[in-house]
Amino acid sequence: MLEASLERNGTVHRVSLLPVENAVLVFFYEDSMKIGTLAVSTPGLREGGVGTSSVLLGGKYLIVARALSERVAAIYNKMSIISINTKLPEGEALRLYASLLDRARSGSSADPASSKG
Repeated sequence: MLEASLERNGTVHRVSLLPVENAVLVFFYEDSMKIGTLAVSTPGLREGGVGTSSVLLGGKYLIVARALSERVAAIYNKMSIISINTKLPEGEALRLYASLLDRARSGSSADPASSKG
């Protein structure tokens, strides 16, 4: 499992990513792992093609859930299932968790300079 975290304003934001043979499961959450809005996405059928995505459960963070799910599917070229549970505003959540996703993939730890936010 790949993980990354970032402390900001007393809250620890985390991503836990589990690639499996045919899919990638990702949890985006604050403090302890919780299920939130669930989205699933498939990669595009051809290179550069647009995949499909759908929110399976939840009524908050619909845009963020779909965007992160589509990004994971495109990066890994596999089906992705993601969960996001946060209290951040939607735009801020997308930026922060997309950055944490990149950190988890690269295996680097949280940047202390950006955690003072």
